[in-house]
Amino acid sequence: MLELSLSEEGDIRLERYAIATMPKEAVADGNIAKPELVESAMYSAWQAMRTRTRDIVLALPAAAVITKKIMLPQGASEADIEAQVRVEVNQLAPFPQEEVSLDYQILGPSSRGDEDEALIVVSRRERLEERVALAEAVGLNTVIVDVDSFAALNAYEQIAHQLPDEGRNLTVAIIDIGANTTHVNIVHDHELVYQREHTLGGRMLTQEIVRYYGMSFEEAEQAKREGLLPENYDSALKRPFFNAVASEIGRALQLFYSATAFSRVDYILLAGGCAAMPGLDAVVQGWLQISTMVANPFAKMVISHQVKAHNLAVDAPALFVACGLALRRFDP
Repeated sequence: MLELSLSEEGDIRLERYAIATMPKEAVADGNIAKPELVESAMYSAWQAMRTRTRDIVLALPAAAVITKKIMLPQGASEADIEAQVRVEVNQLAPFPQEEVSLDYQILGPSSRGDEDEALIVVSRRERLEERVALAEAVGLNTVIVDVDSFAALNAYEQIAHQLPDEGRNLTVAIIDIGANTTHVNIVHDHELVYQREHTLGGRMLTQEIVRYYGMSFEEAEQAKREGLLPENYDSALKRPFFNAVASEIGRALQLFYSATAFSRVDYILLAGGCAAMPGLDAVVQGWLQISTMVANPFAKMVISHQVKAHNLAVDAPALFVACGLALRRFDP
């Protein structure tokens, strides 16, 4: 959880952030399995932030939504647009209309010039409402519910300036390695062109530490995070895990090539909690021979004195999607 503001000079400033650990059984396959555990973690993070802000932006996982781009006549009335959107949703949604939550955004003129391109997003209403209810239970007011892949693209815009020609005409794979899943979002010329989830995450390494050293899961997680493991940890467990991550990313890119007209990726951007592990970026780059960098969406932001720079350097990749959500505050 993090909070952004605008400085007096008009720059985006990271005011504060907090990371709260959720028990592994709290969420299963993107579904909230134990709401009370999620609520507790959310409350802990908000308390740790020490903020008066109660407005919050949440995300649905990309797997929980259906998206489609459609064409609309330029100058169409709002009623006509909504009628056409409803027709499209009737065809898209594999569940009853009363269970649907939907939204749309006009993206701008199409390449033909006489139509506007619009994006429709559809989800089951219950998936949205359960998240809003959790925020309300904590005392927070949900102002926007986004999609995690869109939030990742939002955060990417804070990093693109580090790429040649600010990312124009480049194909960039954003690899977000979470606890249980790796989210692959691939951007070409600043547009999302591919997304997929893979079952690989940092918890796999933690479980290996548990098995190898006979620790509890909590002890293993803490020792991994604080660098308190025996000397043979690097060769016995960490290096094989890095190789597994690089291999899975390679497989993900091959799936991307086979599913699209693209045949190359110019850059790999590593995000998520595992991305900050020293040496992972070098292993991925060595395996795949693709320039690889660790995501830091705060690189050109002003950092509040309340944020410790050395902590942020480690935590920045894990805050990637949260940063993309908070940036919605500055939408026109």
